[in-house]
Amino acid sequence: MKTNVDGLILKELNYGENDGIITVLTKEQGIVSCYARGVRNIKHPSFAATKQLTFSRLTLYQGKGMYIIDEAKTIRSFYNICSDVEKYALSQYLCELVIKTTPENVPSEGQLELLLNCLHLLMEGSKSCEMIKAIFELRLALISGGMPGVLFCSECGKYDDDEMFFDYEENKLYCSECFKGSDTVCRLSSGALRAMRFILLSEPKKLFSFTISKASLDQLSECAEKYMTCLVGSKINTLAYYYQIKSLL
Repeated sequence: MKTNVDGLILKELNYGENDGIITVLTKEQGIVSCYARGVRNIKHPSFAATKQLTFSRLTLYQGKGMYIIDEAKTIRSFYNICSDVEKYALSQYLCELVIKTTPENVPSEGQLELLLNCLHLLMEGSKSCEMIKAIFELRLALISGGMPGVLFCSECGKYDDDEMFFDYEENKLYCSECFKGSDTVCRLSSGALRAMRFILLSEPKKLFSFTISKASLDQLSECAEKYMTCLVGSKINTLAYYYQIKSLL
């Protein structure tokens, strides 16, 4: 029995001479691994539609242990991101985060919508890589069930302060009076904290509709990355690759 799904190609793994194992993010089934026969041959009709960073309509049937792609047609390609090395490196990181945080056979509409929006913005170039990365990390943490506890001080309940401190390992926020010192905290100015709350609480369509100073964005970026790294709990190879590329630019 065949089934049709729309999915974003997150990863390609070469198999044999012309075959591939394709990791796909779908709205209905989350992460799906698919065997794709012959698609590495440039003359194959599904060659383009099974490339990484392509949103495609896939016709699948159940094989032994995984789905098999019978047909694939491109809905939208984000492959042009590859022409910018920093954007390409960031896209690899975003894809790896989704793979590490999204279960199989669980509806994943939020993850798919978020990743598609971020890839669109990378293509468009209207937002910086730093901002896209921070927003993606925080929003993915929320979608994955790891809401950062940044709504109020965990000790006294204070909502705002000139500077607050987020313990990314304990997932607790402290005001300046309650903070007693820790090696696992990020300092957050009022601007960085407001942005963090906005990212977590806003509607998806308004997610990128805020401005922030460079200093506050630096704090936001550090906090989002460290929290996501703790949440994932394992090495994220593409993060090191992203920073290696940035260091060369």
